[in-house]
Amino acid sequence: MTPAESLGVAVQVAVAIAGFAGVVVAFRTEAAHHGSATDKFRLRLLLGNSIVPLILSLFGIFMLAVESPAPGIWRWCSGFCVLIMFPYGVYLGRLTRGIPPSEFPSDAFTRWVFYPLGMLAWLFTFLQVYNVVLLGAFWPFFGLIVFQLFAAIIQFVRLILLAYPN
Repeated sequence: MTPAESLGVAVQVAVAIAGFAGVVVAFRTEAAHHGSATDKFRLRLLLGNSIVPLILSLFGIFMLAVESPAPGIWRWCSGFCVLIMFPYGVYLGRLTRGIPPSEFPSDAFTRWVFYPLGMLAWLFTFLQVYNVVLLGAFWPFFGLIVFQLFAAIIQFVRLILLAYPN
């Protein structure tokens, strides 16, 4: 599969996840803006984890569409990742700290999924810096996109399971 095909598939998956998230939110019993701080955070995380890979994939497709792609196209794409991911990570950190400790879930699933995914997100972001400086390869750029989509799928499943228990 070529990079263009891979990015095209990633765009389709990201749009599908965002669309399904909208459907789930529309059919919830309470409005999204009336939910708890944790529910709002989960929804923002889900939407962010589908919108970020969409933006990154579209940027990669745009870079491939340039008449004669520059040799450092994947360096440019990874640099763009860094410009998106660092502010997004800081934003999510602020959102997490804004949740009252009494509302933040302390269940095992949260501990075993949320925190490792957060650490992996930072690792993938630093991998982008490494890709800019040394590698210049497609796989780190696409790896971050796949990771973001994976995290969105996990959040989507959690959103459904929490909205419709049993």
